[in-house]
Amino acid sequence: MALLHSLCCVLFSALVIVILYGSPAVSTSRGALGDLDKLRNGFRVTLRHVDSSKNLTKWERMQRGIKRGNYRLQRLNAMVLAASTDSAAVQAPIVAGNGEFLMDLSIGTPPTSYSAILDTGSDLIWTQCKPCTQCFDQSTPIFDPEKSSTFSKLSCSSDLCSALPQSTCSNGCEYLYTYGDYSSTQGVMGIDTFTFEKVSVPKIGFGCGEDNEGDGFSQGAGLVGLGRGPLSLVSQLKEPKFSYCLTSIDETQKSLLMMGSIASGNESLGTMKTTPLIHNPSQPSFYYLSLQGITVGSTPLPIKKSTFALEDDGTGGVIIDSGTTITYLEQAAFDALKKEFISQMGLSVDSSSSTGLDLCFSLPSDSTQVEVPKLIFHFEGADLDLPAENYMIADSSSGVICLAMGSSSGMSIFGNVQQQNMLVVHDLNKETVSFIQTQCQNL
Repeated sequence: MALLHSLCCVLFSALVIVILYGSPAVSTSRGALGDLDKLRNGFRVTLRHVDSSKNLTKWERMQRGIKRGNYRLQRLNAMVLAASTDSAAVQAPIVAGNGEFLMDLSIGTPPTSYSAILDTGSDLIWTQCKPCTQCFDQSTPIFDPEKSSTFSKLSCSSDLCSALPQSTCSNGCEYLYTYGDYSSTQGVMGIDTFTFEKVSVPKIGFGCGEDNEGDGFSQGAGLVGLGRGPLSLVSQLKEPKFSYCLTSIDETQKSLLMMGSIASGNESLGTMKTTPLIHNPSQPSFYYLSLQGITVGSTPLPIKKSTFALEDDGTGGVIIDSGTTITYLEQAAFDALKKEFISQMGLSVDSSSSTGLDLCFSLPSDSTQVEVPKLIFHFEGADLDLPAENYMIADSSSGVICLAMGSSSGMSIFGNVQQQNMLVVHDLNKETVSFIQTQCQNL
């Protein structure tokens, strides 16, 4: 169907979402290389959405993701508030936990395969291990370190052991890692070879969890932390850089994670827009960005600069997170966004729908196409003009079209729906995040 090229609007179909930004297919094949050569350049891993195996519509996937995202937002805010108060009152440091995407990997020699939750909001890599005193059900065999010829316990004097938020030393470096919903993993830290789609990476430090409790872990047999701290997978690589490209939430194609030098992307994919990372001493693992404003159509929203500022006590600010489905904006900013969308959409607001989203409109019964305002996020040095499908979702059966965003109190989160079909590059050395709009299935 035709595209509308106006200053402030893009064309959006209520039945078929149009990809507004495309790119030619790009081949990244480098031929047959040994593990050493592959590791030098990095490696790539396919990702699958946690609901991909379920027979769900896009709308149903979105609603399930929103429920998980609301819960994650509460956990993240609780963590930040706990860290900003008297630290003596916090018995165990807590981290985000869980996520929306799974990756397949193997551990040990010979390798034991399992699926893990990818989490950019925490650092620790861990899996369930024998002997298990408290383990949740998993579909793959539980890792037995005694059967791996390359496994060894992590020394108590090692930097990784020192980096743990809570550890003891009796039978090796023993850890307790507590997540924001007070789920936890407890066990001994080990070192072993990890294999990612035929590329083996030796001497990765990880948690061998013998007591794993709480909700949300059962989608995988552990987590792979990709936060900014020293325990994460990206920090343990020689070139601390990773990128991901997330396909649309309703597509069957798998998403992609790239580690190391191949994570950089290149200008042939499209224009790269780069913004600096901000460091929050109270939450050093999170990827904080400087969001300076938002434009709807051609109208800049009247948002105070302090709205998205990271405060001295560690509260506030904006993080980019692959593990949260939709974007959550601080209440004052979301109110301004909502008001402007109502003004520009020209449709009646639907307040009867139980969609889980804050702003929905009734679809016109005599048309399958509606115009929606453009939406631009102004990060420092990077203006992201989002494709329509990255912020509007329609359900023809219920006759509504909704803004895929919500409100928060304190911290704001740039979620994964808004990152669809973008190569998002995290460079820990340069302390930047870069965006290239592309078609992820072509990478």
